[in-house]
Amino acid sequence: GVPDIPPALAERLRQYRNTRSAWLLDWLDKGVLVTTRFADSPQLHRVRAPGAAREQLTFFPEPVRQAFVPPVNAERGFIYSRDVGGSEFYQLFCIDFASGQSRLLTDGKSRYTQVRWANAGDRFAYTTTERDGVRWDIHVQNLQGQITPVLETEVGAWVALDWSPDDARLLILRYVSVNEAYLYELELASGALTPLLDKGSEVGISDARYAPGGRGVYFLADLGAEFMRLHHLNLDGGELRVLTAGVPWDIEEFAVAGDGRHLAYVINEDGLSQLRVLNVPDHTPIALPDVPAGMLHGLRFAPSGEALAFIVDGPTSAADVYSVGLASRQLQRWTHSEIGGLNVDNFVSPELVRYPTFDGRQIPAYVYCPTGAGPHPVLVAIHGGPAAQYRPRFSPSIQYYAAELGICVIAPNVRGSAGYGKSYLKLDDGYLREDSVRDIGALLDWIGAQPDLDAKRVAVSGGSYGGYMVLASMVHYSSRLAAGLERVGISNFVTFLENTQGYRRDLRRVEYGDERIPEMRAFLERIAPLNQVDKITKP
Repeated sequence: GVPDIPPALAERLRQYRNTRSAWLLDWLDKGVLVTTRFADSPQLHRVRAPGAAREQLTFFPEPVRQAFVPPVNAERGFIYSRDVGGSEFYQLFCIDFASGQSRLLTDGKSRYTQVRWANAGDRFAYTTTERDGVRWDIHVQNLQGQITPVLETEVGAWVALDWSPDDARLLILRYVSVNEAYLYELELASGALTPLLDKGSEVGISDARYAPGGRGVYFLADLGAEFMRLHHLNLDGGELRVLTAGVPWDIEEFAVAGDGRHLAYVINEDGLSQLRVLNVPDHTPIALPDVPAGMLHGLRFAPSGEALAFIVDGPTSAADVYSVGLASRQLQRWTHSEIGGLNVDNFVSPELVRYPTFDGRQIPAYVYCPTGAGPHPVLVAIHGGPAAQYRPRFSPSIQYYAAELGICVIAPNVRGSAGYGKSYLKLDDGYLREDSVRDIGALLDWIGAQPDLDAKRVAVSGGSYGGYMVLASMVHYSSRLAAGLERVGISNFVTFLENTQGYRRDLRRVEYGDERIPEMRAFLERIAPLNQVDKITKP
């Protein structure tokens, strides 16, 4: 009973979908390197000065979204990664500025990620699964193509995070789950792997970098706290300091200037970003100009250390690249992404609300409500992950639904979402899986109590894990929903775990449960939407 889509509707949506964004990758000797889309897929571009034209560097049908610029001699070229058909088996390529040509650095079939250049720019480390397709090993490759396996592993996801200033050591992270990770230092000459924190404590760690001089380490962890905090560890005496003890939110990203004079970090405050910059080594804050509101990420210090560049992605403005001079305190905008000829005054800003759920908790949600009289139909947009967070970044689709179709879009951060503490993250693990679905049921109750919303016209939408949430919501709440839209959703966790790529299977078992355990397998089969399709009565 779904009606045909009018051509005019599809054409107008296409205009929204053709808005552009620019994503910062790094500084170049002359300007910055960004990825943006001018044709069918995002490609690499150079921007030589704030507001200058974007000069396209790669021309592929497949998107190029990651690049890695060496810290010295960047005028020669850089490394970028690209997969085929969304396979996520990323290959590494080196582009030469002199010829404009690229050459393949990897085997063309395995997975290569987490590239980290040595400070001398003569070699780089990366993670690969080329040994057997399952285990995560760390290799180092020099500019002549010679490859040295420096760490072969058995269990877990292992990545190199940083090189010591003398390029003799690597910071290594073993990731088990969002709540459990381990930080090590690898001595390259001997192969010795030394744990930097107590191996007996279960701690979430997201990033680490050497402090200037190499005898200290900055890292982000929820060590002894609900939220990710910025720490400094003295490698000589073992002294551990918390630099953001008074911040009741996650520190989601940080960067250390190459000249060692500054440290920058970003606070995730209820989904919006706050930028801070500290002097090093005394960690005193410096004044900054006002930065546009939204999600801020991609921190990159200029090679000179005199400026900090980043991306600002706001709810009513496409992502663009900015920088701030650390001496001048001036904000500069490097890119001006096109918005398809649309009137930004018609865009809808979201409101942050909290609604009560079945166990008394308050669930945060961003609400994009159209102007004009209601009651408005509702689209509930459920993020994937599940250890992710809906952030009020620019979405052309959401703006189209709200501004053009009069649909109220609600994006909840149900239990299990990131950004609200590690206890909140664990509330949907294993046998608690369907509690997050009950949070959607509570949202339907909240919608029913809003006079400007039409509780009889509510649809749910989501992809990947969000697709599971859509299917599960259709199983439990079909009588209260008008429709569901799921993209690459998980319809059965057992078959998902048995068929997903080997290198990520154990990572997902920590979140969803181990299907090899009979009791857990029976539970996962019981909650599988695929085994309850008779309860889905709506499109």
